[in-house]
Amino acid sequence: MAFQIVLNLIIAFVWMFLNNAWNGVGFLTGYLLGLLLIGSMRRFFPQRFYIVRVWAIIKLIALLFKELVRASIEVIRQIVKPKLDIRPGIFTYQTQLSSDWEVTLLCLLISLTPGSLPLEISGNQRKLYIHALDIKDQQKMSDDIKNTFEKAIMEVTR
Repeated sequence: MAFQIVLNLIIAFVWMFLNNAWNGVGFLTGYLLGLLLIGSMRRFFPQRFYIVRVWAIIKLIALLFKELVRASIEVIRQIVKPKLDIRPGIFTYQTQLSSDWEVTLLCLLISLTPGSLPLEISGNQRKLYIHALDIKDQQKMSDDIKNTFEKAIMEVTR
């Protein structure tokens, strides 16, 4: 991925040099031309096209903001209600992530959303013990984590 980024920057600077246009428009034109060249020759690179990973990172950040807003609204809804009808509890989540970095990122994303907090990670890093503000359905909560955060992390790292 780093090689593709450097190659794209070199193509952009060569384009600026050849056109004698040392401005942002010349750089952007060369960068987009480099994207097209690298994209058309991506079968010669052992890694996948780096824009795919950049797009996955942007989707992960957008997912984080969406989940933050959704969870914050849910916490506000629970606070504003006259009768508190929550069932806090701890549940076990089985993850498919393998590296330390992936599990750490998953724990950070879970803890940034209000109403949930990872308490402990098992020794083999496959089980997370998570405290949730309101556990209505443990399986649904596990599926939500798997289909949102874990899926987005796998798109970025694999």
